[in-house]
Amino acid sequence: MAEMETKDRPPTRSELKHAAIIDAAAHEFREGGFAATSMDRIAERAEVSKRTVYNHFANKDALFEAILEVLWDRARSAAEIDYDPEVPLEDQLGALAHRKLDVLADPNYLGLARALVAEAIRSPGFLEEKWAQLAEEEAGLPLWIQAAADDGRLSVEDPSVAADQFMVLLKGFAFWPQVVGVLPPPSIDERTQMIDSVVELFLARYRSAGH
Repeated sequence: MAEMETKDRPPTRSELKHAAIIDAAAHEFREGGFAATSMDRIAERAEVSKRTVYNHFANKDALFEAILEVLWDRARSAAEIDYDPEVPLEDQLGALAHRKLDVLADPNYLGLARALVAEAIRSPGFLEEKWAQLAEEEAGLPLWIQAAADDGRLSVEDPSVAADQFMVLLKGFAFWPQVVGVLPPPSIDERTQMIDSVVELFLARYRSAGH
């Protein structure tokens, strides 16, 4: 799951070890949770020495942060959307929702979300430190909503609130039930129906008259 810039050269030995450590840690956190994961187990899975793990990451918290950053970078990229005045609003929001759910359905993302929630329950202050980063995932959607409002196609007082509402609806159908294990991941058809419903509800609230 680790991502490295190697367009102009092959990855160095250090970069390969760094990626192996992140991949190993992601598996350990996903399978055992934050509290049960040890640097020894991460080193063993990554096939590196414990000293090598500590050379790359000062402690388990720093490693967990690095993994979350990789996942949230993917989520932020999926939420990027350029407003197009020539394309129906339904199509633009639907495309964003499909990209977003592709990321949220990734086993690594789901697993780390479960680990994050479990650790937040065990240590109440833990999630507070991560919430600002988590909120940045949807940073692109408020800009899209504002552009659509400026174009007269949406009537929105606060684009950030509207974006939060859209994502809460989307995740409420096809992310949080999977995180807590209440429901299995939706099928392609079920997901499409969910997205269509969310987009319809959102536009019923915010679409400008005549658009």
